[in-house]
Amino acid sequence: MNIDVERSPTNSEEQHLAATPKARALGLAVRKERNDRSTSLRDLAGRIGRHSGEISRWENGERPLTPERTAQILSALGVSGDRFDEIMSLAYEAKNPPWVATTLPERERQLSALIDFEQLASRIIAVSPLLVPGLLQVPSYVRAIMTSGVSVPLNEVSARVALRLGRQEVVTRTDPVNLVVYLGEAVLHQTVGDSTVMGEQLRHLVSMQQRPNVALRLIPYRSGWNPALDGAFTLIESGSAAPIVQMENRRSTLLVHEDADIEVYRQAADQLDKLSFAPEKSTRTIAEMAQRWETTR
Repeated sequence: MNIDVERSPTNSEEQHLAATPKARALGLAVRKERNDRSTSLRDLAGRIGRHSGEISRWENGERPLTPERTAQILSALGVSGDRFDEIMSLAYEAKNPPWVATTLPERERQLSALIDFEQLASRIIAVSPLLVPGLLQVPSYVRAIMTSGVSVPLNEVSARVALRLGRQEVVTRTDPVNLVVYLGEAVLHQTVGDSTVMGEQLRHLVSMQQRPNVALRLIPYRSGWNPALDGAFTLIESGSAAPIVQMENRRSTLLVHEDADIEVYRQAADQLDKLSFAPEKSTRTIAEMAQRWETTR
């Protein structure tokens, strides 16, 4: 008689599984269900016969949650129906890299994991050839993007603007992340909103460049081919979690974490570092363009 028994992962398997963005998203989803039901870690531990510290590590993505463990926790919390199926789907896919999110629920789960990675980050490298990256956008710039061609319902715009601005706290908090931005020179000339919005946005970049944890580098037009022309990406590094790279287009987002992939994007950032303007020249160029926008109002 064949009996299915849950196999305990080895230490190396645990480290690999826990490192995935999907594993982090799974832990966040389980924690949300527990918090929504006002259930403490100790309470849940008693229901499923596990230690509260172990559950905490599952929720934080430090140790992998297998589908069997996930089902046990969800059942103990009384989660059922579509929500149960949604989280279990994530549990079965948690070890499968990379993570391509195309549906709205998937993208929301992925965004939750991304925000968690940002909160834990020690350094974020943002390569942005065409737009100011989200962590440096001003409210008027964000709103202009979300109301111009992006299919965001009008009743959701304010909430989404607030969410994006809230993520910027990682740059301005007491123990801020080190943010390195490689910005395409085209960003300074591309109208987003109007001249008032552009002037405000570029002045903000100049101001943020003064922070010791922010390094802003312009990729000049005359640099020839460079990795930024392949598209925007964000590399997030942390002392407590494996690094990830995030990429986004109009209908989907992608998170990768495999060592080989991370190395490719690190090399791309190194190449951009060699050909970009120095911080001082970058700041001067941005300030000059801010003034031009301000005089065209």
